[in-house]
Amino acid sequence: MSLKQIATNWFAAFNKQNVDDLLSLYDDNAEHFSPRLLKNHPETKGLIKGKSAMREWWQGAFDKMPSLRYSPIEIREENDIVFLEYKRMVDGEEDQVVKEYLQIRNGEIVFSKVL
Repeated sequence: MSLKQIATNWFAAFNKQNVDDLLSLYDDNAEHFSPRLLKNHPETKGLIKGKSAMREWWQGAFDKMPSLRYSPIEIREENDIVFLEYKRMVDGEEDQVVKEYLQIRNGEIVFSKVL
């Protein structure tokens, strides 16, 4: 699977709010960093590790924000990294432009970081 296809599948899984599909794109020991994690769960220092922690984080987000959607603006590949820029949309909130990158190894995301 190409890096761009992984990114496309990532957006599709997010917009379906399908945690299983989303996690299927990640390595079992993947890590995810987000400023929202740091704000909402300071004990994590913004970083979670492994599919179990990611499942809890994303399922919690989907449960709290059933209207959460991401609209891709740009997908750019460079070596083993996919850079994403997208519009984060939630009913009742102002749209927000987000930048994130996914590091891919052996066809799986091993690290993702919201910038």
